[in-house]
Amino acid sequence: METIQIFGYIGALVLGVILGLMGSGGSLMAVPIFAYLFHISPITTTAYSLFVVGTSASVGAFQNFKRGLVDYRIALVLGIPAFITVYMVRKFLVPLIPQELFTIQNFVLKRDMAIMVLFAILMLCASISMIKKKDLKVDGTKSVKYNYPIIVLEGILVGALTGIVGIGGGFLIIPVLVLWVKLSMKKAVATSLFIISLKSLIGFTGDLGNLEVNWSFLLSFTAVSIVGIGLGLYLSSFIEGENLKKTFGWLVLIVAMGIFYKELF
Repeated sequence: METIQIFGYIGALVLGVILGLMGSGGSLMAVPIFAYLFHISPITTTAYSLFVVGTSASVGAFQNFKRGLVDYRIALVLGIPAFITVYMVRKFLVPLIPQELFTIQNFVLKRDMAIMVLFAILMLCASISMIKKKDLKVDGTKSVKYNYPIIVLEGILVGALTGIVGIGGGFLIIPVLVLWVKLSMKKAVATSLFIISLKSLIGFTGDLGNLEVNWSFLLSFTAVSIVGIGLGLYLSSFIEGENLKKTFGWLVLIVAMGIFYKELF
């Protein structure tokens, strides 16, 4: 095994820990790891990211299920439109994207470059939101607000972004659940993890038949990330995930800048 691939498996462990601690952020690390450490094409990379994040998040979602932290009404209202959207995008839209999108003079925007640049833009947005570190705590005495139109629209948006670039979307889901729905942070993280697990795996099924999957590699990588999420869930009893977001935000920002540089320059 090459040294760079060893770093890739270390990254698998880290992304699992991140998911376990914060309920989001795993796919922000999975896509660059697959693309730049294992040299996998972006379309396959986004598919692998969905499987790894979905499977790993399922472990955390099961633990949260046993703790009674998942709000199933929110999970269904947000999850169902997200599930449908991500499946349709992966199954029908992604295969239709041409290899070359357009040409301006000597510059050719290819599909793989466009996907990675879009992913880097989303990473940049996620990093800024984490670095700014808004106070997402809500008054525990306030009742949960089921604003169904907002929740459904959020589900469609997250499903579309998941389908195109392979992100779990927790950094989009959690603020909505806390600020709009008024869930507590622990319930928001738990519900987000539940939605991410199902949405990502459903999105991956849309790729079956469109891609040739290296199952031995994918399962070994996923196994390492599952160990990581177990470790992250254990550490969450001692470390508040919110306290790590600013540090993780800077890491995501650096990786995003690296992607911009590699793809554009």
